[in-house]
Amino acid sequence: MQDSDQTFNTEEIIEEDVPIEEIGDEEIEEGVEEKLPEELPVIPISDAVVYPFLILPLMFSSESLVQLTTEALSSDKLVALFAQRPDDNDGDENGDEGLYPIGTAGIIIKKLRFPNGSIRVVVQGLSRIRLQKITSTDPYIRAKVEQIAIDETETLEVKALMRNALQEFQKVVQLTQHLPNEMQLSALNIEEPGRLADFIAANLDISLPEKQLILKSFDIKDRLKLINRHLVKEVEVLELGSKIQDEVKEEMDKDQREYYLREQMQAIRRELGEDSSVQVEIEEFRQQIEEADMPEEAQEAAEKELSRLEIMSPAAAEYTVSRTYLDWLISLPWSVESTDNLNLKKAEKILDADHYGMRNIKDRIIEYLAVRKLKKDMKGPIFCFVGPPGVGKTSLGRSIARALGRKFYRFSLGGIRDEAEIRGHRRTYIGSLPGRILQGIRYCGSNNPVFMLDEIDKMGMDFRGDPASALLEALDPEQNREFSDHYLEIKFDLSKVMFITTANHATPIPHPLLDRMEVMDIPGYTTEEKLIIAKQYLVPRQLEEHGINPKNLVFEEKAVSGIIKDYTREAGVRNLERELAAICRKTAKKVALGKKKKSQITPKALKKFLGSPKFIQEISMRKDEVGVATGLAWTEAGGTIMFIEAIKMKGKKNLTLTGSLGDVMKESAQIALSLVRSRADDLEIKGGIHGDFFNDNEIHIHVPAGAVPKDGPSAGITMAVTLASLASNRPVRHNLAMTGELTLRGQVLPIGGVKEKVLAAREAGIRTVILPDQNRKDMENVPKTAQKEMTFKFVKKIDDLFRLSLLPKDPPDSKPETVKPA
Repeated sequence: MQDSDQTFNTEEIIEEDVPIEEIGDEEIEEGVEEKLPEELPVIPISDAVVYPFLILPLMFSSESLVQLTTEALSSDKLVALFAQRPDDNDGDENGDEGLYPIGTAGIIIKKLRFPNGSIRVVVQGLSRIRLQKITSTDPYIRAKVEQIAIDETETLEVKALMRNALQEFQKVVQLTQHLPNEMQLSALNIEEPGRLADFIAANLDISLPEKQLILKSFDIKDRLKLINRHLVKEVEVLELGSKIQDEVKEEMDKDQREYYLREQMQAIRRELGEDSSVQVEIEEFRQQIEEADMPEEAQEAAEKELSRLEIMSPAAAEYTVSRTYLDWLISLPWSVESTDNLNLKKAEKILDADHYGMRNIKDRIIEYLAVRKLKKDMKGPIFCFVGPPGVGKTSLGRSIARALGRKFYRFSLGGIRDEAEIRGHRRTYIGSLPGRILQGIRYCGSNNPVFMLDEIDKMGMDFRGDPASALLEALDPEQNREFSDHYLEIKFDLSKVMFITTANHATPIPHPLLDRMEVMDIPGYTTEEKLIIAKQYLVPRQLEEHGINPKNLVFEEKAVSGIIKDYTREAGVRNLERELAAICRKTAKKVALGKKKKSQITPKALKKFLGSPKFIQEISMRKDEVGVATGLAWTEAGGTIMFIEAIKMKGKKNLTLTGSLGDVMKESAQIALSLVRSRADDLEIKGGIHGDFFNDNEIHIHVPAGAVPKDGPSAGITMAVTLASLASNRPVRHNLAMTGELTLRGQVLPIGGVKEKVLAAREAGIRTVILPDQNRKDMENVPKTAQKEMTFKFVKKIDDLFRLSLLPKDPPDSKPETVKPA
């Protein structure tokens, strides 16, 4: 394959060096293309295509091509011009020297020789030729060629294609800077369709294969269609480029205009004597907006507010309002997200280190982390921890945040009555701010913290709105990705936040709000669990907080158990920790005074440190009595025992209820009275259903602790047993407790809070508990130790309960119990 080189700018060629010899510059005779010999010398061209009747300057540096041009000029000046295929490595094997089969016969019209040995020639195309056979390659390529005849007949379609090509080419010339306007005139002066197509093809910015395809197109109509296709594409590209250039220029003009305007504004401010620090602050705001990575809506609002602030006087009242609003927009973590700790074993270890038990909640957090590990864009869960005070709901939320590696924020909803606390005030109010939710997000500095809404069951409502309704949007996984605060009035994505709410009781929470949360019950602790918690968590923490060396203060296990039974009566461990803190304070005082360095807390020492026991087992002081039964109740603080007393007195038939009873509990008393009266014969009540007992006596039912409101249906069977005992004069077993709802038909219906009620009975010293038969399933939640120590009876009908709880009318005499003073 022969080497070649070329250029298209003849002026540039001449300026590069001064020629020492110039030959040629003759006019081409008409019809010279018809006198082609069968064999011609071949000039390979590496990156261009020569079309008939078009002139092209070429540069040669190889000796073979110099010899070729010299011999051609000494004879007929005719040469064959073939383009080389790009990246062709098979030319020698095919025998075509890597040349395209279609080329152009040309004539050398000018030659320039330079001192460095190179030559520059100007050639003009004559006609299309076909490469038949290469006859020689030494000293240069010679080949047999065949002249191709072209049919130049003009049809109506050809004329239409010519006209369209001229119009499109004029657009190309107008849109292209490197093509002179004279090109349009040159194209208009060409009458032959083939020459017009070749002229346009030579001046189009298309690839070598595409140019070769046009040269290969012998049919005039097909050639013009190809040209039109390339022209349309070129016009589209040039128009798009022109549009982009105009936009860039317009943007640059806008930036320059803004720059000049700002400079003028600064000059005006300097003349007015205004502080230059205001402009510095505005520039800082502008930079912070660019760096905040806000959503498009927030960025537009920030830029609009900054524009208002820029033209506003610092003395204006609105200036501070606008500045505060901008500060809030910039400081919110729109795209700042903390990285979750997806190490499940490490997270589980942290949860176990902070809290004892709570297996169901810990497992749920680990499950969330497992799914989060598999699905990165998972929505944040919304939990509601329901349980009595002191069981660790709030501290559990902080522990979850530590296990996840997230920021933690808590605020209490207790007593909140204003909707604006949740969703903020509108900017029309003086001193308005966003709601507590966005304040917490800003405080945490990330858009995925663990957000605790404490005491959600203690919210109120008044004329200022309903906070619970405002929380519906924030706590709805389908809506909180577009949470709108009244202050910002811009949507903020809360879907990545893990919301945790806490409540002592789920009943006060509005149902639509409760339905949006995953409720998880945290029951009270057993004595054994409290003992473990005190040993592993509470005692070490109190020793550390009071600066006491663990070796200087030792708690015996029986002493801690004594504190739990005699000094606390709670479902959680808050009061237990308070009593432990009291012992630590007294010990710290002795150590500080130098009286004693080491103390050991025994059961006997508790009275010295904590005083007399605060609680005693009431059951141990009672005996079997007529008209007194022991019930079980559930409160926000856990389970408790409840005595129900009844007496009779002469008078008109009447039922008096005292003890701060609610409507449901009063109805239970009426049901119990009706049921006992219907069972008068079975209970051997004097006079039966229509006897004197119910007609000639008033009945008074009282539930002690009258200052404490009481309500609920679970005392129904206890009231029935109390009335049955009173009417039949049969004592009730004092060492058993009962709970269950009663119907008029005598059926015993299931109740809630079984675990808490059973634990309360156990703490009070009761060893037999009667439960509704349908509550058998709840026994799996009762600790195994309680099940071993206590006896459980399950009843379906009230008659079964009467047989279990009522003693015979004439019980055997028993010795009076002796009560030792504490």
